[in-house]
Amino acid sequence: MGLACAYDLAKQGYHVDIYERDDRIGGMSASFDFDGLRIERFYHFVCAPDYTLFDVMKELGIYEKLKWTETKMGFFYEGKLYRWGNPIYLLTFPKASIVEKLRYGLHIFLTSKRKSWDALDKKHAHEWIKSWVGPRAYDIFWKPLFELKFYEFSESISAAWIGTRLKRVGVSRKNVFTERLGYIEGGSETLLNELLRSIESKGSKVYLQRGVDEVIIRDGSVKGIRIGDETIEYDKVVSTVPLPYVPRMIPGLPEKTRRQIEKIDNVGVVCVVLKLKKPLSDNFWMNINDSRMMIPGVIEYTNLNPLSDKIVYVPFYLHVNHPKYKESNEKFIEEVLGYMKMLNPEFSDDWVKAIHVHRYQYAQPVCPPQFMSMLPPMKSEIDGLYMADTSYYYPEDRSISESMRIGFELAKLVRKG
Repeated sequence: MGLACAYDLAKQGYHVDIYERDDRIGGMSASFDFDGLRIERFYHFVCAPDYTLFDVMKELGIYEKLKWTETKMGFFYEGKLYRWGNPIYLLTFPKASIVEKLRYGLHIFLTSKRKSWDALDKKHAHEWIKSWVGPRAYDIFWKPLFELKFYEFSESISAAWIGTRLKRVGVSRKNVFTERLGYIEGGSETLLNELLRSIESKGSKVYLQRGVDEVIIRDGSVKGIRIGDETIEYDKVVSTVPLPYVPRMIPGLPEKTRRQIEKIDNVGVVCVVLKLKKPLSDNFWMNINDSRMMIPGVIEYTNLNPLSDKIVYVPFYLHVNHPKYKESNEKFIEEVLGYMKMLNPEFSDDWVKAIHVHRYQYAQPVCPPQFMSMLPPMKSEIDGLYMADTSYYYPEDRSISESMRIGFELAKLVRKG
């Protein structure tokens, strides 16, 4: 988001300085060296309506790096892996009645055709889904996905937020029987590096490992920033850090804005990434409903983006106050290796070539009904201050394309002044 904002402003002739506390650009889209393989710390995929991403890749001359794959989906239900993701697999799933399956399929299909989210913005997702599929089918298909991502917030989620997720993937399908998703050759780092090159070529700068400690406010206006003992003057400041960090970084925030931010909840993620000698399955995405497992799904990335090694992401979505979030990386790894053996009985520890754990404290905002009305405006009451994070995608979910769209909105606000 920050890079997109800077990219747009730099094109318009603004001088922009970017300060990044991490040792690399990209935030949740950043890559790491995974035992000789450059790959994202957290999984990403591209869908057909990611138009902002497509436009930027064309501008940067890297659109040919966008590739599409026909992907498969699985549903691991109480110890058995079922084919998933098309009407035939749904109708042959033995654990739900024919009526429940028809209602489930109709709900998914009609949601993918929906044009407006205004009505769903006022509803809770679990109630909306139950009204379509019934309580038993909700327990089979949906309940564990909500509970293992949002826990105590699982009945606080907006129906509009879930609906846009269903539509984004649904309209990406090649046809009713075939799912098709995209990836960027070389990963998101391909896009990040080109954005960085473009920004720097216009005279703007990126400072790594230089997090902003304070945005200096006097007389209702931005005066600059403080990093350690150093003060740097700026006319305008754009914050794209997670909102929970903002009150500490900007002690001069209006009290109303501070209260709005403090009411927003977020879920963190602990993501275990495995490099395997053999594929775990032929599915890109596997939803999980198994009482022995504390994960809502597994993403086998190399069934989307074919690489020489097999890459699997296993995300645990946990509030930072959840006791499990504080467990050691070794404990998460041990748990995941046990899950791999459940998902594929042939799996053994000698399949594992490398394994890594990444954490992100504020990975997913909790979006209740009418969530947008809870957020402070992106253009602050403080003159020269602008802010946004992934909360502002609502009702859309997190994606690189949405990040850039909001980055461009921030740039537009800065230009308008």
